[in-house]
Amino acid sequence: MNTRTDVISTRTDVAEAVLKWSDRLVGLSHSLHAEPETALDEHRSARKIADLLDAAGFTVTRPLASLPTALDATYGSGDLVIAFCAEYDALPGIGHACGHNVNGAAAVGAALALAAVADRVGVTVRLIGTPAEEDIGGKVLLIDAGVFDDVAAAMMVHAATEDTVGASSLAIGAWDITYEGSPAHAAIAPWDGVNALDALTVAQTALGLLRQHLPPGSLVHGIVTDGGSAPNVVPDLTRARYEVRAPSLEQLRAVQTRVRACFEAGAQATGARLRLEPHGRDFAELCQDPFLTRAYTDAAHALGRVPQDRHGQTMASTDMGNVSRLLPTIHPTVGYDTGGALQHTAGFAAYGTSPGADRAVLDGARALALTAVAAATDPEQRRRLLDGAAERRAAGRRSAERC
Repeated sequence: MNTRTDVISTRTDVAEAVLKWSDRLVGLSHSLHAEPETALDEHRSARKIADLLDAAGFTVTRPLASLPTALDATYGSGDLVIAFCAEYDALPGIGHACGHNVNGAAAVGAALALAAVADRVGVTVRLIGTPAEEDIGGKVLLIDAGVFDDVAAAMMVHAATEDTVGASSLAIGAWDITYEGSPAHAAIAPWDGVNALDALTVAQTALGLLRQHLPPGSLVHGIVTDGGSAPNVVPDLTRARYEVRAPSLEQLRAVQTRVRACFEAGAQATGARLRLEPHGRDFAELCQDPFLTRAYTDAAHALGRVPQDRHGQTMASTDMGNVSRLLPTIHPTVGYDTGGALQHTAGFAAYGTSPGADRAVLDGARALALTAVAAATDPEQRRRLLDGAAERRAAGRRSAERC
């Protein structure tokens, strides 16, 4: 690609590819939304994505890395491997309240659009279906399995109420908490029991007092999943799930130490036995690549979108953060009107198939594909990405400090 005419022609072909697939992409988004599936149960969702990409000539591998709802779809043979990450898990009880139907369809659209010019720009296109972002962190497990080892850059867009670029995210870790006590009649002989619910109450009280002393940006939140069977029986078993967040993985470790002490206090005070187990994998903070961010911003502007620069600010948490510590990554948000409803609410989910959400699917697809083209056709950036991938392979590393 040596002339301005070549660049314009390539951009035009990307736009035409998105237009060609637009009905199928919007249909995919609507279908995912209509049949929401939660973490690791996204069988229909993964099949819908796999079938569409197979029909487009991609080589599809499913399942992937022992995850039954993960997939890998590949097109082209260029030395520069660009991956788009597709999310498609929903939230229990409220469906696609985080907009993963938009995320997933936009990533598929980006892969289809880049495939249309893959040979011309010398790339191998990969669509990596990454399950359970709302739960155990499918991307982290796929990293561990080596799925990202040859990827030079990874991208996705996330549904939101506004367009943004550059933000970081909070590192997060989740625990499943179990207290085991001894049952007793709550009126006749409560002194014979060890109250597991009391242990959790002590822990929650300690957590409430700890919050004043947590570093800025650190959060603790959770739910009780089992609080006992009857009010006249001393509870001998309680369960809870808690999440801890912090601005970085290093800060997360320090906060987790203090939070763990609160749960240990519950056991110490009541005599209940504590079992504290990690739920999934810890998510790292997100570190977005500056060049890819600028290229995405330029592409979004060309589509009439004006992403807000959120560099230095944090959004919630994402396992894309772990990908970003491994290789150059972007995770911008693509916005649409939700009537004021925020993510993780039924109100947000209700707008997931609105005209604005449909436009977000297509604009997100086109902007991501154009970002990949910009990286592939800039000699300096192409060399940077190729060298980075080669260095990781040579060193045998699957993790690197990039932030």
